[in-house]
Amino acid sequence: MAIHSSSNRVVKNDPKTINAWAMYDWANSAYALVIVSAIFPAFYNTITSANGTSKLDVWGFSIENTAAYSINLGIAFGLVALISPLLSSMSDYSGNHRAYMRFFCYLGSIGCMLLFFFSKASMVHLALAGMLLATIGYSGSIVFYNSYLPAIATEDQQDKVSARGYAFGYLGATTLLLLNLAFILNQKALGVTDDTLLPRLSFLFTGIWWLGFAQIPLHVLPAGLYAPKSTGHSFLNGYKELLKIWNQLKTFQKLRTFLFSFFFYIMGVQTVMFMASSFGEKEVHLGLTQLIITVLLLEYLGLGGAFLFAWISKKLGNIPALIIAVFLWILICIGSYFIITPLHFYIAAFFIGLVMGGIQSLSRSTYAKMIPETENNAGYFSFYDVCEKLAMMCGLIMFGYLDNLTGSMRNSIMALGVWFTIGLILLFVLQRNKSARQMLAS
Repeated sequence: MAIHSSSNRVVKNDPKTINAWAMYDWANSAYALVIVSAIFPAFYNTITSANGTSKLDVWGFSIENTAAYSINLGIAFGLVALISPLLSSMSDYSGNHRAYMRFFCYLGSIGCMLLFFFSKASMVHLALAGMLLATIGYSGSIVFYNSYLPAIATEDQQDKVSARGYAFGYLGATTLLLLNLAFILNQKALGVTDDTLLPRLSFLFTGIWWLGFAQIPLHVLPAGLYAPKSTGHSFLNGYKELLKIWNQLKTFQKLRTFLFSFFFYIMGVQTVMFMASSFGEKEVHLGLTQLIITVLLLEYLGLGGAFLFAWISKKLGNIPALIIAVFLWILICIGSYFIITPLHFYIAAFFIGLVMGGIQSLSRSTYAKMIPETENNAGYFSFYDVCEKLAMMCGLIMFGYLDNLTGSMRNSIMALGVWFTIGLILLFVLQRNKSARQMLAS
């Protein structure tokens, strides 16, 4: 079985093509770990508070440094949610998915490399711009990267191939993070007197790593997945498809209830994951090395947690397993308000690691089980992706607004507990429906 593109031909399940595809996970996952989770948040907080205050002047507004960071991320995900349907339509029209994937890959890697030049608080606009570009580039390229999966693997091999991509991404990201950590821990041995140089080099290395390893999939993958649609096609098709799914949800009450629940609890999940390092640095005063080690432990715990909740769902069903996960997130939010010492933070990180991987994988599999039998699975999952990005935008902007309003990230964490509670209530509503329990029980 093969697919045809405008420039070459690809045989499905070809090991060379699959490994090349997975290498893009190896390339871009460095952004998610080094820039988003481990090094940049703590470095950003340190640089922007070096003058004795955490207040910044951003575009004429006086704002908390962490609030500016959170809101900036929220805007990035909002822009991705806005343009994703348009990007899908444009790539369908041109028949050249690889060109769009390359554009966003280059945009993201350049955004990472720009962060190298961020060395003092007065350059915060450069830091926020680099982070914005990196986030849009990462999220935008993933849209096209994922679209290659059904083209390079038959349906019975797609789960295995997808898992390989995740494995490559995990190995690649942790490899680069450990290399950066080795440099940072040996600053004196290397004779480096500038405390900002090695962290800034890690951002430059991330951009180079992303750009360099991405050349493998960009060289091997086909230019497009099918012939260009030069007639009978509209750039608004992506938005029309989302509207069509939204209208169909009116007749699928259980699915609609689940999506509303998902919107509220994933808003909390993603915001905690993006802001955990900033919280550890600002509120608990953890050092960069402590944060990097914590993030690495979270990665391992996340993998174990995914298997743990898969086992729970097998025993109890998807919805009960999600109820347990969301309830634990509420307890995490309450406990985080009282974090004072590093030990408290590590305990919270342990439980975050256990539930962060499980709730994400469970949510996607639950949604897959609940969507109606249709030939438009791609449309439903596009709707799911946009829903998640909008939730991330709302969560991060709200988090930043409350942080700036109250001057404490603790209050923002407690507010997230409210969104988790709404999501939990909606899950209980869904659980009360006997047919939903029967359908989702294993």
